[in-house]
Amino acid sequence: MHVQEWLETIPAVAVYALVGVVIGLESLGIPLPGEIVLVSSALLASQHGEINPYVLGACASAGAVIGDSIGYAIGRRGGRPLLTKLGKKFPKHFSEANIALAERSFQKWGMWAVFFGRFVALLRIFAGPLAGVLRMPYWKFAVANVFGGILWAGGTTAVIYSVGIVAEAWLKRFSWLGLVLAVLFGLASMLILKSRAKKAAATMRASEPADSAAPAETTPAQPAQSA
Repeated sequence: MHVQEWLETIPAVAVYALVGVVIGLESLGIPLPGEIVLVSSALLASQHGEINPYVLGACASAGAVIGDSIGYAIGRRGGRPLLTKLGKKFPKHFSEANIALAERSFQKWGMWAVFFGRFVALLRIFAGPLAGVLRMPYWKFAVANVFGGILWAGGTTAVIYSVGIVAEAWLKRFSWLGLVLAVLFGLASMLILKSRAKKAAATMRASEPADSAAPAETTPAQPAQSA
């Protein structure tokens, strides 16, 4: 059973709670499909009037902001040993390579890594705990967390809900052609929101300084002097 089909079987209040909890746990640092649940719920809201998109977006935003804040507190308290424990429990997501990439992103971009990291699945999991481990000033984290969480959760809900409404109307007129165009429009809108964060990560990897240790120059052997 697909996520959307399962969501259709539960009441609206449960959908709101599920979206908030799943996104909150993902933001806290637990690898969960928060974006999939949010997209499926927003699409469901466009097809069923009992699910209010404004309430859905508010619950998603609250889950994102609160989850990241709890993750920050846990990371600040647990420090680097916490990342080691997470690496053992979730080696796919918290591998040494992923942690190093996220850490370099934070060191280079600071609070913008928290803001734009909301739009990238890997950084979305890392943002809160890693900001705490690196002891980012809380006011910087809080500003980026609030604005990033609201823009990501509210923006995703608005885009997918609008796409669902347009797709349903177009589907009645133009059959599958309208649906395809609406879906392409929605995907393009989401890709635009994510492009800055992905470009930032790519730029960071490309500009990573090369190994500064130059190979030692070998001096030619001096010819033996005759007595």
